[in-house]
Amino acid sequence: QVQLVESGGDLVQTGGSLRLSCVASGKIFRVNAMAWYRQAPGKEREEVARIRRNGESNYADSVKGRFTISRDNSENAAYLQMNSLKPEDTANYTCTANVFAMTASGRVSTQAYWGQGTQVTVSS
Repeated sequence: QVQLVESGGDLVQTGGSLRLSCVASGKIFRVNAMAWYRQAPGKEREEVARIRRNGESNYADSVKGRFTISRDNSENAAYLQMNSLKPEDTANYTCTANVFAMTASGRVSTQAYWGQGTQVTVSS
């Protein structure tokens, strides 16, 4: 069974920085695209950044120039460096990955997995 575990969320002041980590574990053969989503109370979930296995990345307009997504394929990990944080960045950040792996039933498949999320709170 594949698991994604995020870490790095915290309470930070406006203008501060945080680095989120997401590590996939299990019987993994290949991790394809990885992405970070966030959801604030009362708002819809939005994709913050996405990175392909070859390193190509995309960002939401609201975070361009402030956030940087990266990955380490050897560690099945993705990272989100968040700089110049604003109160509107406050949300629960969740990692997702498209993973080619062996499932709990012993079958091999490619599917999306999600982590539990990590809370980022930016105080004004």
